[in-house]
Amino acid sequence: MNETLKTIHARYTCRAYRDEIPPHEQLLAIANAALTSPSAMNRRPWHFILVKNPQLIADLQAAGLASIKADPDQSTWERLRARGGTLFYGAPCMLVIASADSAVDCGIATQTAALAATSLGIDSCICGLAGMCYTDELAARVGIPEGYTHGLTLLLGYAQTPDAPKAIDPTKLTVVE
Repeated sequence: MNETLKTIHARYTCRAYRDEIPPHEQLLAIANAALTSPSAMNRRPWHFILVKNPQLIADLQAAGLASIKADPDQSTWERLRARGGTLFYGAPCMLVIASADSAVDCGIATQTAALAATSLGIDSCICGLAGMCYTDELAARVGIPEGYTHGLTLLLGYAQTPDAPKAIDPTKLTVVE
Protein backbone atom coordinates (compact mmCIF):
# COMPACT_ATOMS: atom_id res chain seq x y z
CA MET A 1 0.00 0.00 0.00
CA ASN A 2 1.42 3.43 -0.89
CA GLU A 3 1.89 6.27 1.64
CA THR A 4 -1.25 8.15 0.61
CA LEU A 5 -3.44 5.08 1.11
CA LYS A 6 -1.71 4.35 4.44
CA THR A 7 -2.54 7.89 5.59
CA ILE A 8 -6.16 7.56 4.48
CA HIS A 9 -6.54 4.26 6.32
CA ALA A 10 -4.78 5.57 9.46
CA ARG A 11 -7.01 8.64 9.94
CA TYR A 12 -9.53 8.45 12.77
CA THR A 13 -11.70 10.87 14.71
CA CYS A 14 -9.96 12.01 17.88
CA ARG A 15 -12.27 12.83 20.79
CA ALA A 16 -9.77 13.47 23.59
CA TYR A 17 -6.83 15.85 23.13
CA ARG A 18 -3.77 16.73 25.17
CA ASP A 19 -3.23 20.39 25.99
CA GLU A 20 -0.38 20.77 23.49
CA ILE A 21 -0.57 22.88 20.35
CA PRO A 22 1.20 21.38 17.34
CA PRO A 23 4.04 23.46 15.86
CA HIS A 24 2.85 26.51 13.93
CA GLU A 25 4.70 25.42 10.78
CA GLN A 26 2.81 22.13 10.74
CA LEU A 27 -0.52 23.89 11.28
CA LEU A 28 0.28 26.16 8.34
CA ALA A 29 1.16 23.10 6.25
CA ILE A 30 -2.28 21.65 7.04
CA ALA A 31 -4.03 24.91 6.11
CA ASN A 32 -1.98 25.19 2.92
CA ALA A 33 -2.93 21.62 2.00
CA ALA A 34 -6.59 22.61 2.36
CA LEU A 35 -5.96 25.54 0.03
CA THR A 36 -4.91 23.08 -2.69
CA SER A 37 -8.29 21.31 -2.60
CA PRO A 38 -10.41 21.07 -5.72
CA SER A 39 -13.67 22.98 -5.91
CA ALA A 40 -16.53 23.17 -8.39
CA MET A 41 -15.44 25.27 -11.37
CA ASN A 42 -12.36 26.26 -9.33
CA ARG A 43 -14.44 28.87 -7.45
CA ARG A 44 -12.72 28.17 -4.11
CA PRO A 45 -15.68 29.37 -2.04
CA TRP A 46 -13.85 29.18 1.27
CA HIS A 47 -11.74 31.04 3.74
CA PHE A 48 -9.59 29.24 6.33
CA ILE A 49 -9.01 30.54 9.84
CA LEU A 50 -6.50 28.93 12.18
CA VAL A 51 -7.68 29.47 15.77
CA LYS A 52 -5.16 28.92 18.58
CA ASN A 53 -6.64 31.29 21.18
CA PRO A 54 -7.77 29.17 24.17
CA GLN A 55 -10.28 31.75 25.43
CA LEU A 56 -11.92 32.05 22.02
CA ILE A 57 -12.12 28.25 21.73
CA ALA A 58 -13.70 28.09 25.22
CA ASP A 59 -16.20 30.82 24.32
CA LEU A 60 -17.14 29.03 21.08
CA GLN A 61 -17.63 25.78 22.95
CA ALA A 62 -19.78 27.43 25.64
CA ALA A 63 -22.00 29.05 23.00
CA GLY A 64 -22.29 25.83 21.02
CA LEU A 65 -23.13 23.72 24.05
CA ALA A 66 -25.75 26.25 25.18
CA SER A 67 -27.34 26.20 21.72
CA ILE A 68 -27.37 22.40 21.57
CA LYS A 69 -28.70 22.11 25.12
CA ALA A 70 -31.54 24.54 24.31
CA ASP A 71 -32.65 22.54 21.26
CA PRO A 72 -36.03 20.86 21.88
CA ASP A 73 -34.60 17.69 20.31
CA GLN A 74 -32.28 16.57 23.10
CA SER A 75 -30.69 13.66 21.20
CA THR A 76 -27.56 15.61 20.22
CA TRP A 77 -27.16 16.98 23.75
CA GLU A 78 -27.53 13.49 25.22
CA ARG A 79 -24.94 12.07 22.81
CA LEU A 80 -22.44 14.85 23.67
CA ARG A 81 -23.14 14.42 27.37
CA ALA A 82 -22.39 10.70 27.09
CA ARG A 83 -19.03 11.62 25.50
CA GLY A 84 -18.02 13.91 28.34
CA GLY A 85 -20.15 17.02 27.72
CA THR A 86 -17.68 18.79 25.46
CA LEU A 87 -18.00 19.92 21.89
CA PHE A 88 -14.30 20.26 21.05
CA TYR A 89 -12.92 17.40 23.19
CA GLY A 90 -10.14 19.60 24.61
CA ALA A 91 -8.60 20.34 21.20
CA PRO A 92 -6.03 23.13 21.64
CA CYS A 93 -6.54 24.55 18.16
CA MET A 94 -8.85 24.36 15.18
CA LEU A 95 -9.06 25.17 11.51
CA VAL A 96 -12.35 26.92 10.78
CA ILE A 97 -13.52 26.58 7.20
CA ALA A 98 -15.80 29.46 6.31
CA SER A 99 -18.05 28.98 3.29
CA ALA A 100 -19.22 31.50 0.72
CA ASP A 101 -21.82 29.11 -0.68
CA SER A 102 -20.71 25.50 -0.98
CA ALA A 103 -20.88 22.89 1.76
CA VAL A 104 -19.55 20.26 -0.65
CA ASP A 105 -16.41 22.22 -1.50
CA CYS A 106 -15.79 23.00 2.18
CA GLY A 107 -16.19 19.31 2.98
CA ILE A 108 -13.59 18.39 0.38
CA ALA A 109 -11.16 20.97 1.78
CA THR A 110 -11.78 19.77 5.34
CA GLN A 111 -11.02 16.17 4.40
CA THR A 112 -7.84 17.30 2.62
CA ALA A 113 -6.76 19.12 5.79
CA ALA A 114 -7.63 16.11 7.98
CA LEU A 115 -5.51 13.81 5.82
CA ALA A 116 -2.65 16.32 5.83
CA ALA A 117 -2.85 16.40 9.64
CA THR A 118 -2.70 12.60 9.85
CA SER A 119 0.32 12.56 7.55
CA LEU A 120 2.08 14.90 10.01
CA GLY A 121 1.18 12.87 13.10
CA ILE A 122 -1.48 15.36 14.21
CA ASP A 123 -4.88 14.03 15.26
CA SER A 124 -8.14 15.60 14.11
CA CYS A 125 -11.90 15.60 14.32
CA ILE A 126 -14.19 17.05 11.66
CA CYS A 127 -16.73 18.97 13.73
CA GLY A 128 -19.90 20.01 11.94
CA LEU A 129 -21.64 20.83 15.21
CA ALA A 130 -19.27 23.77 15.61
CA GLY A 131 -21.75 25.63 13.42
CA MET A 132 -24.00 25.82 16.49
CA CYS A 133 -21.45 28.15 18.14
CA TYR A 134 -21.74 31.22 16.00
CA THR A 135 -23.39 34.41 17.01
CA ASP A 136 -22.50 37.50 14.98
CA GLU A 137 -20.09 38.52 17.74
CA LEU A 138 -18.30 35.16 17.80
CA ALA A 139 -18.12 35.02 14.00
CA ALA A 140 -16.44 38.44 14.08
CA ARG A 141 -14.02 37.35 16.81
CA VAL A 142 -13.07 34.26 14.80
CA GLY A 143 -12.58 36.38 11.70
CA ILE A 144 -15.20 34.88 9.43
CA PRO A 145 -15.29 37.33 6.51
CA GLU A 146 -18.46 39.17 5.54
CA GLY A 147 -20.50 37.12 3.09
CA TYR A 148 -19.25 33.83 4.58
CA THR A 149 -20.76 31.49 7.14
CA HIS A 150 -19.32 28.63 9.15
CA GLY A 151 -18.82 25.61 6.91
CA LEU A 152 -16.95 23.09 9.06
CA THR A 153 -14.34 23.05 11.78
CA LEU A 154 -11.36 20.71 11.95
CA LEU A 155 -10.18 20.17 15.51
CA LEU A 156 -6.41 19.66 15.69
CA GLY A 157 -3.98 18.45 18.32
CA TYR A 158 -2.47 15.33 19.84
CA ALA A 159 -4.62 12.53 21.23
CA GLN A 160 -4.52 11.74 24.93
CA THR A 161 -4.61 8.09 23.88
CA PRO A 162 -4.34 7.35 20.15
CA ASP A 163 -7.20 5.30 18.76
CA ALA A 164 -7.60 3.04 15.77
CA PRO A 165 -9.62 3.97 12.72
CA LYS A 166 -13.04 2.41 12.28
CA ALA A 167 -13.11 -0.90 10.44
CA ILE A 168 -14.17 -0.83 6.82
CA ASP A 169 -17.67 -2.19 6.19
CA PRO A 170 -17.43 -4.17 2.93
CA THR A 171 -21.25 -4.26 2.64
CA LYS A 172 -21.12 -0.53 1.81
CA LEU A 173 -19.43 -1.18 -1.54
CA THR A 174 -21.12 -2.41 -4.70
CA VAL A 175 -19.18 -3.11 -7.89
CA VAL A 176 -21.07 -2.90 -11.17
CA GLU A 177 -19.33 -4.42 -14.20
